[in-house]
Amino acid sequence: MLEPHLSPLPTAAARISRVLARTTEIAVVGLMVILIGLVWLGIAVRYVVDVPITFTEEASRYVMIWTALLAVSVGIARREHIGVAIVYDRLPRGVQRVLLGLIDLLALIFFLLLLWYGLSFTSGGARQFTMIYGMSKALPYAAVPIAAGLAAVQLVLVAIRDQARLARAPQGLEVRP
Repeated sequence: MLEPHLSPLPTAAARISRVLARTTEIAVVGLMVILIGLVWLGIAVRYVVDVPITFTEEASRYVMIWTALLAVSVGIARREHIGVAIVYDRLPRGVQRVLLGLIDLLALIFFLLLLWYGLSFTSGGARQFTMIYGMSKALPYAAVPIAAGLAAVQLVLVAIRDQARLARAPQGLEVRP
């Protein structure tokens, strides 16, 4: 959906946010399919075929971590994260903008810190190895900084979009960020 009532920057931010969210959704769905396949394979080889395939538990754990962390940015793009709207909805539009801006700023600081510390976490994981595969843990650990960076980008994009929506809407109109 295009945003004809917004200026070029918020419209571009909304468009980029939608494309990024859609791309991430496709990746998350693909990872979920892989996760379900791994879990069912693990069940089948353990209880049906009785073949000692041990990689399914470890692989499904890492796929689940990637899936959950990538999905955070989709929730941010849709503003579907946990929030209490009962107080927010009763506030004047100007106060709503300030409150939403402060919350977005705090969340952005959190995700940027998570990105920063996640990078050192990932580099430390390069010297650790998984039990079954013997591969470096840098790949599984990379989910943290990548997801945090993606969440930070989405947060900036939706903040631009929603601040413009709140600024342009008449006071009596309900505007959901």
